This record gives sequence, structure tokens and C-alpha cells, in this order.
Amino acid sequence: MKRRALLKHLRKHGCVQLREGSRHSWWSNPEQNRRSSVPRHTEIKDLLARKICRDLGIPFSK
Repeated sequence: MKRRALLKHLRKHGCVQLREGSRHSWWSNPEQNRRSSVPRHTEIKDLLARKICRDLGIPFSK
């Protein structure tokens, strides 16, 4: 999955970016008080994208 598509999916489900790190971006779901890091790779494996969505409490879709 492309990183850009994953970030668009996160925003669509109400997640917001907390901060930018050197290698990761930190995202939060304020409704459920959950957070997760998203790596800065252009391509993110589906297994990792599924884990990020699960951490944030949102459904995963390709």
C-alpha cells in the first residue's frame, strides 16, 4: 500500500497527525485516545498497514 493512500485513509476515519519524527510520523485517533507510528517509506506492506489501523481502532481497507 502506498503511504499516501494510507494517510488519506487515516484522515478519512478522523485520525490526526501528532508530530513528525526523523523516520516515523505519529498519528492519533482522538475519539478513542489511541496512537501509532507510520514509517516514512513510500510503500508500506499490507500487514503493517493493517497493524497501524488496528492500533488506531479503525477498519482496514485496501
